[in-house]
Amino acid sequence: MTFRLGCAIWAYKQWVGDLFPPKSKPSDFLNLYSRRFTCVEGNTTFYSIPDRTTVDRWKSETPNGFKFCPKLPKTLTHSGKLAPSLPEALQFLELMQRLDDRLGVLFAQLPPSYSPANFKDLEAFLRGWTGANLALEVRHAQWFREPYRTQLNELLTELNIGRVLLDTRPIYECEDDPQLQSERKKPQVPLQPDITAPFSLIRYISHPSINQVYLEEWVKLVDRALQQGTEIYFFVHCPIEERSPQNARSFQKLLEQHSVSVPALPWNQIEPPSSQMRLF
Repeated sequence: MTFRLGCAIWAYKQWVGDLFPPKSKPSDFLNLYSRRFTCVEGNTTFYSIPDRTTVDRWKSETPNGFKFCPKLPKTLTHSGKLAPSLPEALQFLELMQRLDDRLGVLFAQLPPSYSPANFKDLEAFLRGWTGANLALEVRHAQWFREPYRTQLNELLTELNIGRVLLDTRPIYECEDDPQLQSERKKPQVPLQPDITAPFSLIRYISHPSINQVYLEEWVKLVDRALQQGTEIYFFVHCPIEERSPQNARSFQKLLEQHSVSVPALPWNQIEPPSSQMRLF
């Protein structure tokens, strides 16, 4: 499978009655989610490192072919320099490897304060990483400008490390602000669809209702990447989390309508999409 689709989390009680059947229990959410989507962004590991028993349970509750993409804990990526945290990062990787074939791509999200002035530190960390695919998300504005954009992409390409593609346009290029009730706002950074590895993680921050023009663009970008042999993990977020699953489902429908070669969405095999489902 070269294209996988999912959300940032797998457990959200307001999804009961939509993504999950009525009266679903929280203890069943991962099992149910993993039979409707093909991957999940492991946002939970950013805030808390699970124990071995929990990781083993994640594996046992999910079907073959499902992938977790765990985020490196913020205690490692948001505490100043990266290189000193490499031993702990590799310990975290060892823990995540208990997922076995359920482990997809790990990713490191750097804070907005981490600028190209730290390039040597970043390079030391990335050169020391070994044992699993890794993707990197940068947020400081200078990483998106020359010469730093090229410098970063050349390093990532050399090391076969992916660059996380973050698209926040839908929530900023709109009249309303769907993040008003959000505790953690997404950064407003340029979309630069740079692919630096045989895989790519795309984090699409959807608007609750206005998405079609952006998803149409992503159809073309994903189709081109897949034709070039790139493995795609496409994660749909939304400041109003109730909308994330249906926004993801809408993207799947668009891909199919444009004859992009992607696997069927398991959710649609369980419950055929409504003929009334809107694409935006």
